[in-house]
Amino acid sequence: MAERRTPYEIYWEILVYCKTPRAFTAIINRCDLNSKTGQDYISFLCAKGYLSRTVEGEKSWYTTTEKAGEYLSLFTELYQKLFDTIPGFRL
Repeated sequence: MAERRTPYEIYWEILVYCKTPRAFTAIINRCDLNSKTGQDYISFLCAKGYLSRTVEGEKSWYTTTEKAGEYLSLFTELYQKLFDTIPGFRL
């Protein structure tokens, strides 16, 4: 039985994946989210300043900001202390 991911793990996955600019559909497909849930997570991360949105014509790209570095470091450290491994997902 697969374990459900916590919101913190999903935030981490999105931020790691978006270190390279990504389109919304690429994010929800890679992180296995539906459109509504994906939009909620992405909106939250943008509001916190952890993701930035760039619009080029009709396309939007999301990129992890420098500000997200602290979250990524702290989450990775906590996860490693709890599970003796670093977090991971299908890249």
